Amino acid sequence: MAPVTVSVPATSANLGSGYDSFGLALGLRNEITVALSADGSWDVQVSGEGEHDATLARDNRVVTALLRIFTEVGRPDTGATLVCHNEIPIGRGLGSSSAAIIAGLVAGNELVGRPFSTQELFALAADIEGHPDNVAAALVGGFTLCWRDDDWHFARLEPAGGLAAVCVVSDNRLATAKARELLPPTVPHRDAAFNVGRAGLLTAGIALGRRELIRAGMADRLHERYRSVAVPDLEDVGDALVAAGADGAALSGSGPTVIGLVSGTDDGDALARAVAVAHRAAGMLAGRSGRQAPMVLPVDRHGPRVIA
Repeated sequence: MAPVTVSVPATSANLGSGYDSFGLALGLRNEITVALSADGSWDVQVSGEGEHDATLARDNRVVTALLRIFTEVGRPDTGATLVCHNEIPIGRGLGSSSAAIIAGLVAGNELVGRPFSTQELFALAADIEGHPDNVAAALVGGFTLCWRDDDWHFARLEPAGGLAAVCVVSDNRLATAKARELLPPTVPHRDAAFNVGRAGLLTAGIALGRRELIRAGMADRLHERYRSVAVPDLEDVGDALVAAGADGAALSGSGPTVIGLVSGTDDGDALARAVAVAHRAAGMLAGRSGRQAPMVLPVDRHGPRVIA
């Protein structure tokens, strides 16, 4: 069978009040090309982000996802050659792990004849990742909300008007597992109630294009204050983004990237506003060590692309 090429977007999860539930796909992509091997062997080549330290063995997340597809269809001994080009920073809270999982699942699904639906791919991805927020947004694009009863579920919302992001990426990595270790086993009832209300505001703000609701909805009391131990400049960077004109700011995923959301009448307007925000924020953050220059990203509304 001919090789399959798939590109998958970056994502920002949690988004303030949406802890472990909300995800937003962003216009920064990883691309993989997968060709089945004749002898069942594996070969992985990586360029771009993480090329010097990305895992090349079978515990590579792309390989894990491909193997899951092959196993599900009764072909566990199938091997492949992978060529990966990464643009998503690794370990920075922009969904590099989820992008790898979705890339592997989508490519594998193509290679075995597309037996799995979007919902089935989502369930497999959430099972591999352990939580659903990043994988949902990477799989379908746009803004997603996730929950679980007996099974994993997601809903996708198209942001009203335009929406863009300004991301201030850290020079340092923060593993999701380490960030979760910083969280307490319980939280006060008032903090849980606070986040319930703010999550509703953020959902409404994104769906309606209401800046004041986005700002209020980006506030959090469930995880950011605890993770600020590992991201001590979180409040300063977030305040700079808001002062520069972002509608709201929050930790991206488990960090250490800080994301500001910028809405507009359409995508072009939102991007123009985001560029201005990034320029002003760069001036406010000038001279700060450990942070890269603010990066402007559009919202990705497509999810994975299978490239012929």
